[in-house]
Amino acid sequence: MPLTYADYLQIDKLLALQKPRSEPPEHDEMLFIVIHQVYELWFKLLLHELDKVKADFSNADLYGAIHTFKRARTVLKTLVGQLDILETMTPMSFSSFRDRLETASGFQSYQFRELEFALGYKRADMDFAALYGDKTTGHSNVMRRLRERSVIDHFYDFLEKNGAEIPALLKARDITHSNVASESIQRELLRIYRNQPDIAILFELMTDFDEGLQEWRYRHVKAVERTIGSKRGTGGSPGVEFLKRSLFVPVFPDLWAIRHEL
Repeated sequence: MPLTYADYLQIDKLLALQKPRSEPPEHDEMLFIVIHQVYELWFKLLLHELDKVKADFSNADLYGAIHTFKRARTVLKTLVGQLDILETMTPMSFSSFRDRLETASGFQSYQFRELEFALGYKRADMDFAALYGDKTTGHSNVMRRLRERSVIDHFYDFLEKNGAEIPALLKARDITHSNVASESIQRELLRIYRNQPDIAILFELMTDFDEGLQEWRYRHVKAVERTIGSKRGTGGSPGVEFLKRSLFVPVFPDLWAIRHEL
């Protein structure tokens, strides 16, 4: 039998993954499950694209990086748009099945943690074994991302290949810690902005991506706050107050620090 659309995309398996737990069934639980499963698929694609960006940067592939950041930014716009659908669920609707989540929480999304780490927003002080369970896929993936060079580290490779001087301390830094702004890097970015307009296009796309990620964080916080208010998250997770800590924290701080000088 020739390969079919359903076989190629494994549609039967995909459609069997939505398993509401409420009894009797609560209508909006299906929406909740589908939205979050789709988010995880988009996170998987973003990780795939950011791994390509790393290679593009280290290979000094300017146009490859430009193309990939354009795609990643468009994915972020889609993530924000999906929140409009989720917000059609009222707090009362969510409360009708919330207890069925038991100890499960979006705080446990290991792919989103991987995404943060891949971008250089790292949290080495978290108890990952307690959060994901020891010797699980989530735990091993998050630990690998924690110990890997982030997009910003590969960005330094790209800058260096384009004539920038990267401070030795930045090259030798502890990569399990978050990115920090650097005045030396900012001076090099300004020089490139003024003399290499093709690379300036990349810098603007990176800033656009960063803004898109901050927009998603904000919309996500407001969606959670709208649904559960000041309650703790499911499974006792920190809830809205924890999410607010990462609001307006850029992953490419040097690109934001120089805006007033452009």
